[in-house]
Formats: sequence, structure tokens, C-alpha cells
Amino acid sequence: MIHAASRSALAELRERLNTVLPDLSSVLVNWIPLLRRYEDGSRHRELADELYAAAELLSKQPRLRRALGDPSTDASARADLARSLFSGQVGDVALGLIADAVSLRWSSPWDLTDALAILGDDALLAAAEQDGQLDTVEDELFRFERILADSGELGAALDEAGVPAERRRGLLQSLLGEKVQPITAQLLEHAVTSGRRPTLTLAIDDLLQASAARRERSVARVLSATELTPAQTERLAAALTRLYGREINVRTAVDESVKGGLVVRVGDEVIDGSVASRLAAARAAFAG
Repeated sequence: MIHAASRSALAELRERLNTVLPDLSSVLVNWIPLLRRYEDGSRHRELADELYAAAELLSKQPRLRRALGDPSTDASARADLARSLFSGQVGDVALGLIADAVSLRWSSPWDLTDALAILGDDALLAAAEQDGQLDTVEDELFRFERILADSGELGAALDEAGVPAERRRGLLQSLLGEKVQPITAQLLEHAVTSGRRPTLTLAIDDLLQASAARRERSVARVLSATELTPAQTERLAAALTRLYGREINVRTAVDESVKGGLVVRVGDEVIDGSVASRLAAARAAFAG
């Protein structure tokens, strides 16, 4: 979780990422030796794994994390230290972004660590957008979020800190199989294995918000007793867009407990127009 004092640094770092992404396909990116390769050779996905690996290293090395994230030391010295440590271990693009990150002012060294991971997420979402798959990735993330909501045991198993990360990754991979886009799988795998994500559900929520922000819009999660038609979904999106004064992207799922009507969540705000909620309110009023 990035603290308020570090948000300007994160915004600046994201601008720097957006600057290098258009030319990324022409840059030869090296691999960290132990990271697995991807058949499609996507530079964005390679960059994401390098940034994830850098964040993971800092999370496990307190002295290094403090040395690179200490705002009281000289920024250029921190950048030089980062280049000396990561040179030859990551590609030139990742190396430049890491050096840029440590030269910025963070309210906490942990914010620096989290920012590198967020940058990895951004690189993957940018790849999905470039390939015209961002809507698909959003939908797959939302569907998996609903699976977790319907199965508390599954969510607990994937979030269990005492279980080795590779075992949690294996469980996730067995669930996903070939059912989702590779970028969706990579996003979820990092969320499952990272020690900095409180729960997978919250991680998915952050990813959905970041994806929507790329297109300057918000995501509405809509639950209904029966599946909405495309026309109904379109009308709902238009109504929510008028209500909030910004474009709203609607993601729908069926939840039989809703009974009738809709439950709509936009960010932290919930609009509960379900029959189930009205019945509950009536019962509470009668009991009172």
C-alpha cells in the first residue's frame, strides 16, 4: 500500500514507464538467470518479471531496502548503487526504471518496494492494452474474483502465508490451466506469490482499478440473480456514467443470493437494489 506522501513519486515513476513502453519492442531485454522465459517473447512481460524480481529482492533484504529507499541520503548515490547491484541482472529498460525509482523521494522504503511491483503490473496491463486484450484481462480478473468470493476455502488456501509460494502458485496454475490469457495468469501468479499483497481479492481489486485508470474510467462490479443481456448491460453502463460523471466499465456476474434487482459496486461505494437487501431491511424493521 503506497502512502499518500509517496503518491507523487509513484505518479512520476509511472510517467517514466509510459515514456519507455512505446519503444520497448525494439529494446533487447536480458533475463534474470532464474526467471522462466515466455514463448511469445513479450518485452512487456519480461520487463514485468524483472521489476517483480527487483521488488521481491528488496522485500527480503532489509538493509538493501533501507539503503535504496532512505530519502536522507544523496539521490544520485542511491541510483548508482542500484545500477551497480542490478547491472547484468536485468535489462537496460528495467535498470533505468529501478535507478529512477530509487532516486525519487519515498516516505518509506516499503513504498519503493511496492512501487516497483506496481510498475510491473502496469507493464503487463500496457501489454494487454497494446494487444487489444485489456477488456478480456479485466473480465478474467473479475470472474476469478467472483470465484474467490464464492469459495472462502479457496481464497484462504491461496492467501495462506505459511504455505510456500511455489505451492500456492501451483494451486493457482491448476485452477487457471489454459482458461485465461497469459497476462492474466502472470498478474495473478505475482499476486499470489508476493508477500506484499494482503489478500488475492484485494490484489485483484487494485489490478481492476489500475486497468480502468489506464483508460480514464472506473469499473462497476454488478451482481444480478440472472445474467444481464448485452442491451441491459449497455443501458446500465450509460446510467452509471451519467450518475458518476465519468465513463463506467461494467463487469457483471450472476449471484443467486441477490434474488432480484442488482448490487452495484463502484470503488468503495455500493448501490444495493437487490430484493434480498429489501427483504432483510423489512425483517429488521418488523423485528424492531
